[in-house]
Amino acid sequence: MYKELFVLIREHYQTDGFIPLHAPCFDDLEKQYLNQCIDSTFVSSVGEFVGEFEQQVASFTGAKHAIAVVNGTMGLFLALKTVGVENNDLVLTQSLTFVATANAISMLGANPVFLDVDQKTLGLCPQVLADFLATQTYQQSGKTYHQQTKQLISACVPMHTLGFALEIDKIVAICKQYNIKVVEDAAESLGSFYQQQHTGTFAEFGIFSFNGNKILTTGGGGILVTNNDQLAKQAKHLSTTAKIPHQWLFEHDEIAYNLRMPNLNAALGVAQMRKLDEFLIKKHQLAKKYQNCAAKSLKKGGVFKAKTGQSPNYWLNTLVLDSVEQRDLFLAQAQTQQIQARPLWTPLHQLDIYKHEIQTLMPNTQWLFERLVNIPSGVA
Repeated sequence: MYKELFVLIREHYQTDGFIPLHAPCFDDLEKQYLNQCIDSTFVSSVGEFVGEFEQQVASFTGAKHAIAVVNGTMGLFLALKTVGVENNDLVLTQSLTFVATANAISMLGANPVFLDVDQKTLGLCPQVLADFLATQTYQQSGKTYHQQTKQLISACVPMHTLGFALEIDKIVAICKQYNIKVVEDAAESLGSFYQQQHTGTFAEFGIFSFNGNKILTTGGGGILVTNNDQLAKQAKHLSTTAKIPHQWLFEHDEIAYNLRMPNLNAALGVAQMRKLDEFLIKKHQLAKKYQNCAAKSLKKGGVFKAKTGQSPNYWLNTLVLDSVEQRDLFLAQAQTQQIQARPLWTPLHQLDIYKHEIQTLMPNTQWLFERLVNIPSGVA
């Protein structure tokens, strides 16, 4: 049933073997920078590549500051900590996301509130957010509280799913009315733009991931971006064990964390950033191939496409099938073809660890979970 699509995938990657969903792309440039890092002996968090990588990401995204950290999850944790999320707070987010989004909230002793997404963007739905705040919260002394539990709602974490930008301007505007801080989970969206502005730069913080399967990888790593001088200073201070600068003394002024990205990882990142424009071109070309093939060969469904105002990085190209049965049929057939494909994450409100958290109705989340499939999208 999906023969033409499988043929396209195999022809594109030019192999008879297993085709992964998204493999990293390295060559001699990464080896060159890694060797320089090793020869320098500065392989941990102190080294020139960390600062250079931060400057590259800040420049590319248009952000004023970038703080490199050990991974995207801890980047979310650090951003939420910096904007003031505390134990027993509520943090609004979406159920259709990778579990790290909610885990970062939980690590602070806060509770996630799961809201439905928009089928057009795959991200947090502004109307659902607005309705929830209008009907289930109250304001007191300039802060917003949940009516039933009386817990403070201190932050909101929308996620740019699979590299497709959500309507982040609307989310930020709604949250501003309620004095709720916004941290963008932009883990998957380096190279994605909304209304000609890079994702991750609309809110107090944006977080990118450089895990091995991302559009750009440092092996393990993440980065926070912000345009707020004070937030940037505080986040970096917390990421470096809150050490007070001194020529020789080790003094610390608050309980903090050792979260800085190692220089070895940053060396990989510097090399990868030099290729990012090329990666994006190739990804857009592959997305077009998939869209054309699906339009001809699939009787129902197709490939998820960018909407008005979006300029995605097409991190993972995504089929939209017509039922959960067709989704599972495609996954089974792909497996027999040695082509890796995957469904979306199980919605977080359905996991035993999070099923008791506050949640809205989830018709869009469920519809997307039952029909979307990610297909190979690595840079060939």
